[in-house]
Amino acid sequence: MQTQRKSKGGTAMKRATMLLATVLCIGVLPACIYSLENGLARTPPMGWLSWERFRCNTDCEGDPENCISEHLFRTMADLVVSEGYAAVGYEYINVDDCWLEKSRGPRGELVADRRRFPSGMKALANYVHAKGLKFGIYEDYGNYTCAGYPGILGFSANDAAQFASWDVDYVKLDGCYSLPIDMDHGYPEFGRNLNATGRPMIYSCSWPVYQIYAGMNPNYSSIIQHCNLWRNYDDIQDSWASLESIIDYYGNNQDAIIPNAGPGHWNDPDMLIIGNFGLSYEQSKTQMALWAIMAAPLMMSVDLRTIRPEFKAILQNRKIIAVDQDPLGIQGRRIYKHKGIEIWSRPITPIYQTYYSYAIAFVNRRTDGTPSDVAVTLRELGLISPTGYRVEDLYEEVDYGVLSPQTKIKVKVNPSGVVILRADVQPERFSKRPYNPIFYRYPN
Repeated sequence: MQTQRKSKGGTAMKRATMLLATVLCIGVLPACIYSLENGLARTPPMGWLSWERFRCNTDCEGDPENCISEHLFRTMADLVVSEGYAAVGYEYINVDDCWLEKSRGPRGELVADRRRFPSGMKALANYVHAKGLKFGIYEDYGNYTCAGYPGILGFSANDAAQFASWDVDYVKLDGCYSLPIDMDHGYPEFGRNLNATGRPMIYSCSWPVYQIYAGMNPNYSSIIQHCNLWRNYDDIQDSWASLESIIDYYGNNQDAIIPNAGPGHWNDPDMLIIGNFGLSYEQSKTQMALWAIMAAPLMMSVDLRTIRPEFKAILQNRKIIAVDQDPLGIQGRRIYKHKGIEIWSRPITPIYQTYYSYAIAFVNRRTDGTPSDVAVTLRELGLISPTGYRVEDLYEEVDYGVLSPQTKIKVKVNPSGVVILRADVQPERFSKRPYNPIFYRYPN
């Protein structure tokens, strides 16, 4: 979607702990709703997307280095590999809106802009694949895309077949210029047409957000069945205010949102805007941490030619990426909110007996401009394994050692910033021994 937008801390913490325990009882049950099983997106997709950073810049004469063109996407594919992004899991290069000619071809086929994509989309997909990456493309369920290019309405089967012939790996389908009431039919139809091609393609839907805007209640049972990921809320803009509004939406509506997420089907809070113009260093760390807690797709939208090293380090933080990509696929939730301080928690692997490990994010959204100290026991966070937890700060790489549930930890959180901890439950056989790096490991 690409529209413009529209003290009793102890008591609160205890309530949050009870809530977390209840959620876990629900969250770890096998999914009771049939979900799309195309074998894709078993963990949230990771890659690079053009929209937020480059929008619909089609002026290749006046701005040849930044216009939507095959040159831009080849350049970004090169950098995803050469600058180490592919090595940590970013694998998709996704073209967003404004790649098309304004009219279809003589046989009703989609045609890439001949000036900006002179080699065609098949050749661009081949280039991306030769880099060891995967190729994604954008379309719209309506008569037109959000920027006014041809949509798929009336051409669903033909367009799906054309994407397959181009060796596309990922399709994002927007919902401009269409009726929300028709989406319950149109989005599943296009998903079936994608599957009928025989080519595996991740299917990213904007279906629910348009229906929510229209005052409808999306049928998530059907959405889960037909889509690998979907948007629930506004497009992200390059600002802290926009990011905060998304954080609030996911926190305030988590009871309805979280049960729909899991391997192969994800809630999508939108792109990572880290490294652009609107977020500070601390705010960028907050987005990365909370997207990992929410099991969100990690789709960068940034100029990889000019990104500063500190923002690159955030995007390439292996330990936070490991949280996002945790194979359990349980979306985390906000468990505490009081006077501008929030705590978010996500159950992750490893598991010992009935006890989960956790990623915990402490967020300072106060506006007084000073760091805030937060002190809490592991038990108050819902971490109750008698064998204890090995706790580590994932940004500062501080190892707290093995802590019991009764241990109080204290963190200092910068304004609009985050502290994210990983608490790995200890197997009983290791609980009284030194740290064992064989049992606890992160992806290489």
